[in-house]
Amino acid sequence: MPGDIGVVFGRYLRATLRSKTNLFFGMLQPLLFLALFGPLLTRLDLGTAGSTWQTFVPGVLVQLALLGGSFVGLGILMDRNLGVVDRMRATPVGLVALLLGRTLRDVVQLVTQAVLLVLLALAFGFRAPVAGVLAGLAFVAVLSTALAALSYGLAMNVRTSPEFAAVTNTAVMPLMLASGLLLPMSLAPGWLDGVSRAVPFRYTVDAVREVFLGHYANGTVAAGAAVTAGLAALCLPAAARLFRRAVSR
Repeated sequence: MPGDIGVVFGRYLRATLRSKTNLFFGMLQPLLFLALFGPLLTRLDLGTAGSTWQTFVPGVLVQLALLGGSFVGLGILMDRNLGVVDRMRATPVGLVALLLGRTLRDVVQLVTQAVLLVLLALAFGFRAPVAGVLAGLAFVAVLSTALAALSYGLAMNVRTSPEFAAVTNTAVMPLMLASGLLLPMSLAPGWLDGVSRAVPFRYTVDAVREVFLGHYANGTVAAGAAVTAGLAALCLPAAARLFRRAVSR
């Protein structure tokens, strides 16, 4: 299994590195949020500890994982329609390795993009301890793993790219807005704050904000770690089942 995952990972990583346009546009949206939206908040009291950037940058990182991970299924839809998935099924590589190899490529890409975002944020005045940044990147990696795998599983069970995009947009946008990624839920009315507590990404972004402040051993970080790990523990088996079911049809 590890060898099979490595073969699939290497194949898709090389394809990603050859696609400079894909790399550029994958970074464009979070960069625009950082460069054009972040400075608007610098004089506002967001009701949280630390600087505005220590509140905003974690949200952009989790947004990168959420949007980047959720839409990777479009790539496997193209491969399926071109017959690539069928040809790879004829090889000795296992089905789960096909899923996890692609997922690992996406995690590496998203974490690399997250590192670049943090470096750019430093130019705007963002500051955080190195240990906190590393912990935040670990949250991004785990969340990306869960969402990318689930995205592939779902994509293999829809017919067309527009159908997948419509379903994903409908699910992701409300979750992103209700999780307090761009603005903390301390600013929200009571009913919206209550709704956001049912969204797992809220706990992830709150935990990343805490570790960026240098707080590693408190309830917020523990809750964020538990929810993020639990989400991955649910999404990975579900994605594998969806993937097997689609391929075995």
